[in-house]
Parts: sequence; structure tokens; C-alpha cells
Amino acid sequence: MTIEQFDYHDGDTVLQAGIAFPAGQDKAPAVLVVHQWAGRGDGEHKVAERLAALGYVGIAIDMFGKDVKGDPSGDNSHLINPLLSDRAALLQRMRAAVAFAATLDRVDASRIAAIGYCFGGLCVLDLARGGADGVLGVVSLHGMLDGNDLGGDGPILAKVLVEHGWRDPMAAPDKVLAFAEEMGARDADWQLHAHGRAMHAFTRPQAAAPEKGMAYDADADRRSWESVQAFLAELF
Repeated sequence: MTIEQFDYHDGDTVLQAGIAFPAGQDKAPAVLVVHQWAGRGDGEHKVAERLAALGYVGIAIDMFGKDVKGDPSGDNSHLINPLLSDRAALLQRMRAAVAFAATLDRVDASRIAAIGYCFGGLCVLDLARGGADGVLGVVSLHGMLDGNDLGGDGPILAKVLVEHGWRDPMAAPDKVLAFAEEMGARDADWQLHAHGRAMHAFTRPQAAAPEKGMAYDADADRRSWESVQAFLAELF
């Protein structure tokens, strides 16, 4: 399956998406794939291809800017910190990606979802917190759960699924509880699946730093993907 590259914009910032289209020419639901802190790469493209094989338009979006890439094995704080410190800008960038997806000829703009990994998990949760803007549901996989300061207090309309590694130091139990309280206070239709042995980055085969709380877990990877498929099938 071929990944096609498309440029799009958030204001003056040029961004680039890698898109995998399903077989056939009919309009299909779209699923945005939001990258981890190193930026969009082969891992996100493979997820987009897996989604296309399921009949969806898989769109690996870009949060940093065209050709801006981090080091997959290094510290990419300099890439995510500007967005973490300005969650309104992060939300706007997510909205720009949704708006772009809705313009694609092969996309059924009434059926859009978003899934995100690590940093991308926080991004999709912020999209739900911010009103979702036409997105029916979001999935966070080993994502950060921290709330934002944008003042949202109305009902969260998008359905929410969180696939969480219980041993993830970036989302310790106190943050999980705070997230649960937030979702309850905003009357969200939400689920959280805790994978008891899993650490951060449990879907990434190259993750191998258990001393830092990061490790691949084949069982959690398989089980979480099965859960994602069921969630999307129900959503669409």
C-alpha cells in the first residue's frame, strides 16, 4: 500500500500528512494518526496503512511542521514543549488537521476519528476536550493524560478511549484518577483500559528502556489494537 504525501496549513505553518487510502473509490471514514514526540515517521505510516486495510482513510498528520523531525532515540522536548506550554495552539493545530481531512474527496467528512500515541495521545484528548469539531471519537495509546487550562466545562461530545500502561511513569495513578474525575465531570462517554504489566510506549517495538519506564509489550500492543478496532467499528 502506498502512502501519499499532502501539504496542508495551520495559519502560516506548512504541515504534511501521509495518507493511505482504502481499496475502492467510495468515500470512507477517516482516522487521523497523531505521532509521538519525534514527529511523523514510518511508525505512523504503518498505522495509517493498517487503518486503510480496515476500510478507513488513514491520515498520519503533522504537529511540528513540514520536514521537522526529531531523533527517535533522543530527547525531543524542544519539539513538544512549545505546544505543551500553549495548549490553545496545540488545539488549533489539531483542528487544522481535521479541517484538512474533511476536504479530501475520498473522506466522508461526517465520520472522522483520531488516534494518538504518547504525545499524540494528549493531542487527541485535547481535541475531545475542545469540542472535537466534527470528530466522533478519539483514542489515546500510552498518552499523557494531563488536563489543560483552556477552561472547558461543558459535555465532551466525542467518545473517548484510553489504552494505558499501568506502569507508565508519565501517567501515574494520581493522573489517571484526575483524568477519570475530569471525564466524569464533563459527562464524557469514556473508557480506560489499563494494561497491568505495560509501561510507556508499549506499542513501539523499539522501546527498550524499562529503567526509564518505557518498554514494548506484545500482549498490550495486540490487545490495545483489538480494542481500537472495536471502538472504530462501533463509532462508524
